[in-house]
Amino acid sequence: MKLEGVLPAVRKMKDFDFILKSDHELFIILETRIAQLQQIAQYARKFNKKILVHADLINGLKVDQYGMEFLVRHVKVDGIISTRANVISLAKKSDIVAIQRLFAIDSSAIEKNIELIEKTKPDYIEVLPGIIPSVISDIVQRTGIPVIAGGLIKKDEDIQNALQNGAVAITTSNKELF
Repeated sequence: MKLEGVLPAVRKMKDFDFILKSDHELFIILETRIAQLQQIAQYARKFNKKILVHADLINGLKVDQYGMEFLVRHVKVDGIISTRANVISLAKKSDIVAIQRLFAIDSSAIEKNIELIEKTKPDYIEVLPGIIPSVISDIVQRTGIPVIAGGLIKKDEDIQNALQNGAVAITTSNKELF
């Protein structure tokens, strides 16, 4: 699966209906309860949407071998976002899109995350906040892995800056930017 452009992220269920009616092929589920996840996914598939799930933010879900089995076989997610290396490894073994989330809070955090990324080899790296063009371009150059910019993206200019500095896609929960 190739990720590009603006990737809508659902934080609230009222945004879910909005995304289902949109032209976007896929969307990200940021926060929900495990009890709602399967129903959300089934409903989304009726609209021919692909689903990426931020596994760390699903309340009640433990993403170990059995949690990943639940996500892949029962929920039928198309991909996973996580900050945790074991979750990325499980996603890769399950043959779904694996996106490693990296918080660029300081140079030490970036270095530790780059070391982790070299071991896990995710399909994509999501860099937060996505409004620091120099960090985006540095991570693209250092890893060779496609970067998605997310967090604090508030206007079209933020999207363009991220894309011009090497990001292949943008994640946002801001409906005005979908």
